[in-house]
Amino acid sequence: MPPGSSEPSAPLRPEQERALAYLRENGTELPVALIRERVAAAFATLERIAGDVGEAAARAHPLPGEWSVQEVLDHLVETHRASIGELRGLLDGRRPMGPPIPAALQSPDPSARALADLLRDLGAAHAEVLALLDAAPANHATAARAPVVMVINTREPDGRERPLQWLEELDWKAYAIVFRLHVLDHLAQIRKTLSAARGVC
Repeated sequence: MPPGSSEPSAPLRPEQERALAYLRENGTELPVALIRERVAAAFATLERIAGDVGEAAARAHPLPGEWSVQEVLDHLVETHRASIGELRGLLDGRRPMGPPIPAALQSPDPSARALADLLRDLGAAHAEVLALLDAAPANHATAARAPVVMVINTREPDGRERPLQWLEELDWKAYAIVFRLHVLDHLAQIRKTLSAARGVC
């Protein structure tokens, strides 16, 4: 079943249409082996780049109002852990019981954990996601959907960008490819932060 909103309250913006088309074409309609490959590649890139960041650089805040690398990694660990349970439920044909995972989920104290511990936890979460995708039958289908908080940047008529947030009901394959999108989005954030720390931007 393709992704779609149950009761959209307003016409979809072009950016939303493109996002939903991506989820359909690169999630719902894509073989699980290709989804797994693309998610794994994003995970590997994140782990490689984050693994090269030192403790001090990870905790630095070169961009006012933006998360540090440490805070980004904490967010990814917390979000991916919660998402694993939802993906497992979708594969078993169950809708998640609780509310949607918050878009800005973090642990109570993102600075409390050592960077090495965060990287270990991130790698473990990634391995669990990939194991679920490895075990999913090629033609597996269920009617279950999970509500996901979608966040994309939209451009206003005056040229300013602003985030647009809405709830979207996703099938398990669309849900799985969101892992890739989420990682790539925060990889860009990490790269921007590291560049600012080096005085590049």
